[in-house]
Amino acid sequence: MIELPDRIEKAELADKPKVVFNGIIEEIDTEDKAQKAIRILRNEKVVGFDTETRPSFARGQGHKIALLQLSTDDMAYLFRLNKIGIPDCIADFLATPDIIKVGVSVKDDFASLASRRKFSPAGFVELQDMCGGMGIEEKGLQKMYGLLFGERISKNQQLSNWEIESLTEGQRQYAAVDAWACLRIYRYLLELKQSGEYRIISKHAEESNTEKG
Repeated sequence: MIELPDRIEKAELADKPKVVFNGIIEEIDTEDKAQKAIRILRNEKVVGFDTETRPSFARGQGHKIALLQLSTDDMAYLFRLNKIGIPDCIADFLATPDIIKVGVSVKDDFASLASRRKFSPAGFVELQDMCGGMGIEEKGLQKMYGLLFGERISKNQQLSNWEIESLTEGQRQYAAVDAWACLRIYRYLLELKQSGEYRIISKHAEESNTEKG
């Protein structure tokens, strides 16, 4: 029986080992490359999904979504939307119900993607709903992953410039990890649900019992 807490404190993540994506990371900056990547991804049943947008530090300033990440177990494709927009091959893939796309706060991503092109998302799984249905209270990717795997997803690159001409190695790693981590969480939660061999422990109840003691 696997026992998991229903939440984890941010301070608990500080000393955890850093997550590293050890697969191949491919930057997609032309429509031709996008078509080739999507053809490969169409052979998958499930992929991890995430997006990145250049942050705004001035009131009233905003930027369109810059990056779309789709990951398999060993390949992470980084689509430079600020360079190629959302061509038909990507829009069609995101609207394909037969291939599961797993992410966190996917409705926010839909809104961001729609600023570049309208499409009808299908086949998406929201990890917040999946975790919540199992009794896990965390809503953010970093805490979900830390709780389940005891590792820390670094957020150092989150507020970097995602419209830069060439992504840095730190940005490439960060973007790949975020999409791949969604895939890994999904598969692990599915395995737990199917086996039924897990128990979620309420940290609030534990803290209450400790205080009473």
